[in-house]
Amino acid sequence: MKSTGIVRKIDGLGRIVIPKELRKTKDLNEGTSMEIFVEEGRIIFERYQPGCIFCGEMEDTFEFEGKVVCETCYEKMGNVEK
Repeated sequence: MKSTGIVRKIDGLGRIVIPKELRKTKDLNEGTSMEIFVEEGRIIFERYQPGCIFCGEMEDTFEFEGKVVCETCYEKMGNVEK
């Protein structure tokens, strides 16, 4: 993991400001959704990428009727009777 040398304090509401330079280089704009993970004592922030609404798969997905669906589930929907 590469250190940026930047240190920030948590404010009274539990917030940390991500420096402008990092937001710009990582294309993080106002309104960007971030997902939070905890791993081996570390807090990790990643850009949120929704998975398939049926199985959670994150690869081979596309938007269908305003929802994220994977290819496999989309194919299964074609075989489902109402």
